[in-house]
Amino acid sequence: MTAPTRIPGIDALKGLACVLIVLHHLAFYGPMSDVVHPFAPALMGWLYGYGRMAVQVFLVVSGFLAAASLAPQGVAVFDSPAQLILRRYWRLVKPYLVALAVSVMVAALVRPWFAHTSVPAAPTLLQLLAHVFLLQDLLGQEALSAGVWYVAIDFQLYALVVLVFAFARRFQFQQGEDGDAAHPTSTSAQLGVSLILLLALASLLFFNRATAFDITALYFCGSYALGMLAFWASRNLGARRGFWFATMAVMGALALALDFRGRLVVALVTAFGLVGLSSLQSDAWPVRWLQQRRLVQLGRISYSVFLIHFPVCLLVNAVVGYFWPTQLAANVAGLLLAFMLSLLAGSVLYRWVECRPVLEGHGWIRRIFAN
Repeated sequence: MTAPTRIPGIDALKGLACVLIVLHHLAFYGPMSDVVHPFAPALMGWLYGYGRMAVQVFLVVSGFLAAASLAPQGVAVFDSPAQLILRRYWRLVKPYLVALAVSVMVAALVRPWFAHTSVPAAPTLLQLLAHVFLLQDLLGQEALSAGVWYVAIDFQLYALVVLVFAFARRFQFQQGEDGDAAHPTSTSAQLGVSLILLLALASLLFFNRATAFDITALYFCGSYALGMLAFWASRNLGARRGFWFATMAVMGALALALDFRGRLVVALVTAFGLVGLSSLQSDAWPVRWLQQRRLVQLGRISYSVFLIHFPVCLLVNAVVGYFWPTQLAANVAGLLLAFMLSLLAGSVLYRWVECRPVLEGHGWIRRIFAN
């Protein structure tokens, strides 16, 4: 399998989206935000209502990278779908399980003296097992941490795309066509891309408009597919790029005309932005700005920050709410402290868990999950 293509600025986009998600949760979960809100209603209200739309950036970027690594020319470049899905699962859950354990411990620590709706109840065995296998929402189990739903959705989306392109390649072989990853046959490439487009349209026009599906990949695969189309557009010039641009525009216009959704606007802007970034020279000012070292580093640790920030914010909320329940200055300082500690904790989780070698010393397991 080929390595994902990284365009300039993609890490920075992930980092900025991560910051918005952390700020959204600080505004969403009290009690510090409840104290601050009357003094900054516009800011807190915006973060509360719109900050979560930054998830669309993650979805589009993830789709972009999935296309780059799985089917850069519209046909599968991997050999074993099952092994690939297992690898993805392990890469996602390795830091996820550590962050989940921290969340459970912090909740147990603050539960006796911090009575607030943001504190998860003590988990049951079924609840824990559901979280381990990323099935908590499908099984109707209460989330043990903010954002765990996204990890499950990311895994579903990745597995769905792997299976789509594996099916397309199997169909190619059954038809007796020859070809490889470097020179894909037209049937395999057209079938895989066509299935992605059909899933995207079904999502944008139907599933994404029905909240009953928001625990499944079907609800989100429209945004994910826009990221994939953005990658294929970035790999082509001239008429081919125009085709992908037109496809993205028509799909987006149809979906917005049927039901205007702000989250879809964010996804479309991100997708077109990725194509635009891919065409810029390295010395263009948007690229230079997005390539700042701190932004790039923030993007690299964004997944770990996303995972660990809830227990950090919960602990700071509990301490500030207990000792200074009504003091404005203390609660403003608490919000800032929670934000900074979330970045620090994410950096630690990234360094010591997420980017560590996979299961050193367990050769047969390492061969299965090797990156």
